[in-house]
Amino acid sequence: MRKGFTLVELLIVIMVIAILIGIALPRFGGMRDEGNTTKAAAELRTCQAAVESWYMHRNPHTYPPAGTTWETQLTTATPQILGSVLYDPFGASATTQYRYALNGAYYVIWSLGPNRTSTITGISTTGTITPAATGDDIFVSNGTPGSGGF
Repeated sequence: MRKGFTLVELLIVIMVIAILIGIALPRFGGMRDEGNTTKAAAELRTCQAAVESWYMHRNPHTYPPAGTTWETQLTTATPQILGSVLYDPFGASATTQYRYALNGAYYVIWSLGPNRTSTITGISTTGTITPAATGDDIFVSNGTPGSGGF
């Protein structure tokens, strides 16, 4: 009697392992998105605290200017409000997005979310996210909260 496995037995074991890996891999992608969502929410709260700190330290009270370098205003302020620019975990190199209302009373800061596209374009003078936040955008605001806000 020979000891060992036959070729057929080895192929069956390899196929079973391949099927299990095929089932498990998509779940890891979902877990990565959940982790990035949590990270984005935490960083948005940090940005929100920084924007509120900026507002409190200005006379007259104003929010930081919107634009591509809005976080730089917070990292170079005296006293320093943010230690470094925070990046959106869902954007390859983009920072989180920031807009304030034309009347200067409201702001919204958002991340692209797991689908990596944004539906938010700004905030109205009444504090409503524009357009109404849909999809999986993750945002914080001092205006009217909606789905996806933290």
